[in-house]
Amino acid sequence: MPALNDLFPLPVIQAPMAGGASCPQLAAAVSEAGGLGFLAAGYKTPEAMYQEIKTLRTLTARPFGVNLFMPQPSTADPSAVAAYREQLAEEAIWYNAALGDPDSGTDDGFEAKVAILLQDPVPVVSFTFGCPERSVLDAFARAGTYTVVTVTSVFEAQTAQEAGAGAVCVQGVEAGGHQGTHRDDPWLDAAGAGLLALVPAVREAVQLPVIAAGGIMRGGQIAGILAAGASAAQLGTAFLVCPESGAHRLHKQAMTDPVFTHTELTRAFSGRLARGLVNRFIREHSPHAPAAYPQVHHLTSGLRKAAAAGGDPHAMALWAGQGHRLVREMPAARLVEVLSAEFEAARESLRAGAGGSDISRWRGGANGKAL
Repeated sequence: MPALNDLFPLPVIQAPMAGGASCPQLAAAVSEAGGLGFLAAGYKTPEAMYQEIKTLRTLTARPFGVNLFMPQPSTADPSAVAAYREQLAEEAIWYNAALGDPDSGTDDGFEAKVAILLQDPVPVVSFTFGCPERSVLDAFARAGTYTVVTVTSVFEAQTAQEAGAGAVCVQGVEAGGHQGTHRDDPWLDAAGAGLLALVPAVREAVQLPVIAAGGIMRGGQIAGILAAGASAAQLGTAFLVCPESGAHRLHKQAMTDPVFTHTELTRAFSGRLARGLVNRFIREHSPHAPAAYPQVHHLTSGLRKAAAAGGDPHAMALWAGQGHRLVREMPAARLVEVLSAEFEAARESLRAGAGGSDISRWRGGANGKAL
């Protein structure tokens, strides 16, 4: 099986953003431009995932990835979920939307999606919210699929290495959307590490290539994070406003709307920590939202859809990283081109400052291993 960086020439990976943003058109544009585009299978049925893969294959012959959500343990407190449901009752009346069934399932069709991806392999599969068993990762390796496990700590990275992952995607606390922690423990809510601290720590702890994710918006940051030990950068918020992105127009507009001044980690929309633009819903409901994923996600689904349909961003999940003000509205291929030019310029500057040594080399991977 070839190294991952033999599949795409630039150290730019488009993050899989569940909820619609990471559609086939966006993934194809990024892959065609020399990066690695990703589809997000989270919240989709296995059949819908397969149809998106088929569509993507008609748009590009270049490699791409598919991201899966790991099944979640049933640890939510039913009484806490019921209490939160009562708190949201007025929201449901206001938006004329029914609250969803919190017991709609916790596995996101994982086994069926794995079966499809093993029967009809794709180049790369990544996992979020946990690490698969070695048997799953080994099966993908036999199928010729490169596997990546999202991690938020050294311990999680070591777990991924022991299970047989091909690489880890190290997610800093700056990242938009859900934190990809393997265990959703409220006691750890304030323990998230920043990307620049986390990447070197993981790189020294495991013998796996490191993909860095969290707040990266410019090519200079890519060069810096590669100098810190990463082998590639994964960007989500930067691609969210591209015309190919499937994100809702209100979500795209909110990225630079002065009404939304900052981001915050919240459980209000899904029951799991996620970073989004602070709006009314987050301000009012974050203090009361329980650690209950995906139960709260199912509960608020109708509210979020009704708010979007009614043109009200203040009850939408406006997921965004800390660098959201740096978004640039341009076609995805052009953004990859600009990021690449910025990366090369910064790399040359870093090389010159290091007396000619190429300290931010793209090819080569972490710890001397090819990515």
